[in-house]
Amino acid sequence: MEGMRKAVSLFLIIFFSTLALINPIYATEREIVTLGSDLTPSQQQEMLKYFGVEGKQVKIIKVTNEEERKYLEGLVPDREIGTRAISSAYLQLLPEGEGILVDTHNITWVSKEMYANAMITAGIKDARVVVAAPFKVSGTAALTGIMKAFEEATGKKLSEEAKKTANEELVITGKLAEKVGEEKAAELLEKVKKEVIEKRLTDENEIANVIKEVASKLNINLTEDQISQIVQLMKKINQLNLDIETVKKQLEKIGADVEKIKKTVEENKGILQKILKAIQGFLDWLFSLFR
Repeated sequence: MEGMRKAVSLFLIIFFSTLALINPIYATEREIVTLGSDLTPSQQQEMLKYFGVEGKQVKIIKVTNEEERKYLEGLVPDREIGTRAISSAYLQLLPEGEGILVDTHNITWVSKEMYANAMITAGIKDARVVVAAPFKVSGTAALTGIMKAFEEATGKKLSEEAKKTANEELVITGKLAEKVGEEKAAELLEKVKKEVIEKRLTDENEIANVIKEVASKLNINLTEDQISQIVQLMKKINQLNLDIETVKKQLEKIGADVEKIKKTVEENKGILQKILKAIQGFLDWLFSLFR
């Protein structure tokens, strides 16, 4: 009987120690996953596995095609919006000042830099985001899920005007990228946005001159229509009263390696598996005492 008491006491010590170890492994409200509502159950599991949160206590929210349409109608052809919500995203809040980190998988039309620029315009900051789909998609609608995840994680609503402007920026940059390439398009919009915000430019001619100057330095030839579109976009961005220092800080880590997330996730999985294996071994020994 004395041996049994010791065994039970030892089990309780191991059990509560295990809980203490497992707790930081599980996701908190600082981690949110958004899944396209039209994904099949197997596709949903595929996305959770890709995000490294399969089996974790992470909050999952769905994004519908109707929600995506709210911000994209009038910006892109209806056929591009489609009728199904497929794009999914993982969002993790980071400590203040860490900036924006973005990674993508199976996204063909929107680059990491485009997402990051648009996220900053929307009012998102200090967040690590992974945008993915089970098969290749344009990724245009994914911004809706990212914004929804950020609101859920912070408990604060983003400005509707900022969200609409962010989607417009994403689309304009994407269309420009088709002509000049993703990298140059994102860099052009980023540099122009910084200067417009820093100088608080509101005059269309002054904004147009900034666009032409930046485009010239990047060896980009813009049409008058493209310049006009960017001018109108920058006027809207300027009205959002974004802080230039915040914008600069958030942009510092655009394109940084997100492999750190995956590495951490894999390490956590390994720790959890070792803990569970140890518990199973102890239980097997404990039950053997009754045989």
